[in-house]
Amino acid sequence: MSIEIVNVGKRFGDFVALDDVSVSIPSGRLTALLGPSGGGKSTLLRIIAGLERADTGKVEIEGVDATGLPPQKRNVGFVFQHYAAFKHLTVRRNVAFGLEIRKRPKDEIRRRVDELLALVHLGQFAERLPAQLSGGQRQRMALARALAVEPTVLLLDEPFGALDAKVRKELRDWLRRLHDEVHVTTVFVTHDQEEALEVADEIVVINEGRVEQIGSPDDLYDRPANEFVMRFLGPVTQLGEELVRPHDLQLSTDGGTGVTARVTRITRIGFEIRVDLTTAGGQPVTATLTRNEFLALGIAVDSEVRVRLAPGSPSTRVGTPAQGSAAEASLAATGS
Repeated sequence: MSIEIVNVGKRFGDFVALDDVSVSIPSGRLTALLGPSGGGKSTLLRIIAGLERADTGKVEIEGVDATGLPPQKRNVGFVFQHYAAFKHLTVRRNVAFGLEIRKRPKDEIRRRVDELLALVHLGQFAERLPAQLSGGQRQRMALARALAVEPTVLLLDEPFGALDAKVRKELRDWLRRLHDEVHVTTVFVTHDQEEALEVADEIVVINEGRVEQIGSPDDLYDRPANEFVMRFLGPVTQLGEELVRPHDLQLSTDGGTGVTARVTRITRIGFEIRVDLTTAGGQPVTATLTRNEFLALGIAVDSEVRVRLAPGSPSTRVGTPAQGSAAEASLAATGS
């Protein structure tokens, strides 16, 4: 394993930022730390980087105990949300900075910087100042600068949070392709579920300083460990005592199994149709259908339907607590 976080705890006064967190982050993978604001994910990233000291526990990077090492001794690259660029230096000099302070030979610096600028598609902007770049270009420059010193681990703290939705989408795709080329162990913090599901090989869900679940995007979405993970990683609705995904509900108009419900509202959202229902017992339920599924049903407001969960679809009982020690449950789920 590239990074081992063992029983790490961190407090800020009376606030518990991390509570006995243990996580194994595999070498060469792209891992997302996902959770709500204030959940502890950025604190954990900063502890890995050495920018914060843990109160308890230890951090190992590539088998070396890094708990007491300063950031410059950990061989990690760190990319902040707001670029942290040197405004008076060109793009080339920004990318070269880490190599220059390490006193690498000039020919080596020039060659490495040219390679990285080509990799992040900024070769034509090498002599511009950061202020002359777009937000997406500045973030690509920051990534190139972090990669210049060939770090063992690349850490990204909400790297696309300051960008608009279209640019974030483009950079997510680009980051995934970049990672597949360079294969450096990468950990990034995000509160954007779609971003984590789309980009990461593995996701660590953190809430209130504890790990709720660790697994692949499919594992977490299809087999959530508890109610929090179910609610946090995608849309949910409630049918009886179960939380379910709206797109996993099946509607029928020809009797059969299921709960009787009446259609109260129909809303088209792009290629999907959202159908709001009220069961005979007065429970509100939402189902999501494709356009073709909706047209085949031929339903309208006030139609009576049967609603049931599609066989094999994920669900979790309302009020399910975190399963034992959050870290133990997560590690057991992944077989680590």
